[in-house]
Amino acid sequence: MSTATFDRAALEAMLVDLRPKLHRYAARMAGSAIEGEDIVQEAAVKALAAHDGGAAVERPEQWLFRIAHNAAQDHLRRRQRERSRMTEADMTGIEDLSASAEARLAAATSLRSFMQLTLAQRSAVILVDVLGLSLFETCEVTGATLAATKAALHRGRAELKALAAMPDEAPVPKLDPQEERRLRRYIDLFNARDFDGVRALIAEDIELEVVNRTRLSGKKEASTYFGNYDRVSDWALSLGFIDGRPAILIRNPQADNAVRGFVLIDWRGDEVAGIRDFRYAPYCVTEAEILFAD
Repeated sequence: MSTATFDRAALEAMLVDLRPKLHRYAARMAGSAIEGEDIVQEAAVKALAAHDGGAAVERPEQWLFRIAHNAAQDHLRRRQRERSRMTEADMTGIEDLSASAEARLAAATSLRSFMQLTLAQRSAVILVDVLGLSLFETCEVTGATLAATKAALHRGRAELKALAAMPDEAPVPKLDPQEERRLRRYIDLFNARDFDGVRALIAEDIELEVVNRTRLSGKKEASTYFGNYDRVSDWALSLGFIDGRPAILIRNPQADNAVRGFVLIDWRGDEVAGIRDFRYAPYCVTEAEILFAD
């Protein structure tokens, strides 16, 4: 696609088509499917703003990955600054199944171990062994030289082999009793289709995002969200964990109770201040580490 024909509509369409692939990269860079979606959203906003500002684009896909790469770096720097005040979350596992030995190793290694690679090593291994980019395309995304990219890839693969031989000591996530009580009440009301009861739990100034679909603000707007759930029967909620974080799992009772999405709740005391629903972001479910609570 030439620069001349790459209009805004074409960019928006490409962002839709590439979103799962961009998320695969971002989730592995961040070690979290949830944070990966944050990075993709930030990258999409930056790409649209750059296009509207007259940015020249010769190779759109590589350009978008470069923006996502930079957004991931910014995200990781912010997270590093906050790390002293936060407990590090469990990292997700990579689930890709690829033909080469290096790709199989990358797929089998947990991101908690994967995150121990340097940023350059991690990026090179993800782009080449997980996403299948060429060395030249990887250089375009990261801005590194061919020699530096080859070195990072070689060292990253070697480090993964060493890490793969070490025992996995990931802690089993546990629910805070207050968090469990609040989430179970929400789930019980939802599963009983007592949406008036659910609405009674939410704050007047609630912020609600249906990822990859829409954002709603305030209790009145959010009421349409519950109405949409009330009209369908392809869901049942369970308590669980996503990337080690307490979450509500959306199962499909019409398809062997497979997890089809998840919901994150932000609380203000016993009041629901925020809802983030990933029902329409299946690429996030694919990348996430999902555990059911006992």
